Amino acid sequence: MAVLSIISRTASRRGVRALGVASASVALALGSAGSALACDISEFSAAAVCEGDKGVITVTDVDPAGIPATVTVYLQNNGADAEKIGEQVVEGSREGSTITFPADWKPNAEYRVHVRADSYVDEDIKPNLVTPSTSCETEDTPTPTPSESSSTPTEETETPAPAPSTSAPSTSAPSPSESIAPAAVPSNAPSPAAGESNLAETGANSNTGMIVGIAAALVAVGGAAVFFGLRRRGANSDR
Repeated sequence: MAVLSIISRTASRRGVRALGVASASVALALGSAGSALACDISEFSAAAVCEGDKGVITVTDVDPAGIPATVTVYLQNNGADAEKIGEQVVEGSREGSTITFPADWKPNAEYRVHVRADSYVDEDIKPNLVTPSTSCETEDTPTPTPSESSSTPTEETETPAPAPSTSAPSTSAPSPSESIAPAAVPSNAPSPAAGESNLAETGANSNTGMIVGIAAALVAVGGAAVFFGLRRRGANSDR
């Protein structure tokens, strides 16, 4: 009997110990699972992105438990909150749940993102969010102005008309009265004969014709006198 009693006590102690080990294992597993399902700041991330030509700030929650969390965004200036951008509630998911804040951020601006979930988390996302150095606004491309080479041929060859001169007319230009030759005045004197006009052109005197006529008459008279003289002399010699 004593031996059986000892064996029973030993078996009971071993059973209790085994039950205690099993209970501890279950408790540890449940604790690990609870910690894994709890909301944590590492499950939140923030980014500055563009939507068209406007800037926005997005916050993503990958908490698989889907515990509601309040996210607040502040614009920083010299390490202090300068402006509250907005506040929203997000419920995380394993794939990730994203909320958007229309901040229209400027390049190299700094924002503080705070996350608060009751009994789970109440802190900022570290480090603070710094926006990119390039803004979302797209610069308009200036329209090229037409160069001189692109002008039409008519514009290139067209010569501007000279401006009217305002200076006084030159005194050397002949007046209308000087430039027009005066009309010939009719004369009552007879026109010179053709011969006279030729002689006048060569510089001869206008009395040359009359002198030639007188000389011819004298020659004829002299010849006649010589003829009659010779005839009379012949007649006298025949007697």
